Amino acid sequence: MYINPKEFFNENIFDITIQNVFYRKEIVSGPHSQVVIMSIPVGEEIGAEAHTVDQILIFVTGRGQATINDVVSDVKANHLVFVPAGTKHNFKNTGLEDLKLFTIYAPAEEAVGTLEEKKGD
Repeated sequence: MYINPKEFFNENIFDITIQNVFYRKEIVSGPHSQVVIMSIPVGEEIGAEAHTVDQILIFVTGRGQATINDVVSDVKANHLVFVPAGTKHNFKNTGLEDLKLFTIYAPAEEAVGTLEEKKGD
């Protein structure tokens, strides 16, 4: 949903993220940033990519592996990863439950209303 600059979004993003069953879902978009929630199934990954925008990822549940510019590190609940524009990155679920996170793109990256039930939709 695009939020009119005169309106606002005020919700518990952790509850929304935990309850999410979709691979990718746009939550709110403004003129300069966007919030998207994700749920990555066990053993799956986002896939190597690079964006033209900055991306901030906040992990809420699960365990995973981040690969950023070929450097590998672990991620889990309460981790924040900042990926500057143009940086090659990938995130893989290495845990026993869905890896759930919300991400902030600045500026927006996904189309308003984006909803992918599973990767590739």
